[in-house]
Amino acid sequence: MTKAWLEKRKRDYYYRKAKEEQYRSRAAYKLLQAATKYKFIRKDDVVVDLGAAPGGWLQASRKLIGTKGFVLGVDLKPIEPLPEENVQTLIGDITNEDLAEKIMALLPRKADVVLCDASPNISGIWEVDHARQIDLATHALHLAEKILKPKGNFFVKVFQGDMLDSYIAKMKRHFSIVKLIKPQASRAESSEIFLLGIGWNG
Repeated sequence: MTKAWLEKRKRDYYYRKAKEEQYRSRAAYKLLQAATKYKFIRKDDVVVDLGAAPGGWLQASRKLIGTKGFVLGVDLKPIEPLPEENVQTLIGDITNEDLAEKIMALLPRKADVVLCDASPNISGIWEVDHARQIDLATHALHLAEKILKPKGNFFVKVFQGDMLDSYIAKMKRHFSIVKLIKPQASRAESSEIFLLGIGWNG
């Protein structure tokens, strides 16, 4: 990380806003903006957040579901616990076949919503990074198929590129509605974009 990059981040509106409002990352606003507009997370929902570290989306999800829902965050590395009793975390790899069973053991019921903001280790080689991101998103979709309730929702980060259309087609086979979303909090220069699947067909 260069000094110029760090200075640019400090000037970033959402970075400063996250610090002021005590969110663990500026990414919390991406989820809040999308969920507020499209209503795919509701009060009392059960939410599973894949690639949840450092916990910004966990905080945002907890704000949206209130005290009676449940949020589970999953990541390869430990996540600092949140104070709310209805937010838990699990160390796990979304590419592992047995993860769905471990997740279901912690949920009160099948999930209303599955989120995925996971990112690969960035190589700087565009084709490689795009392929790795689509691979992660594909694993997240397969996992969502196992833990989502019928009519549930799925929100996942992808990178724009030539593999995106086939991934969108795959999502359209599983969800009633599929939308491409670029939240305002997502940096304009970033190639990240989010896909929302509404109404899992079970």
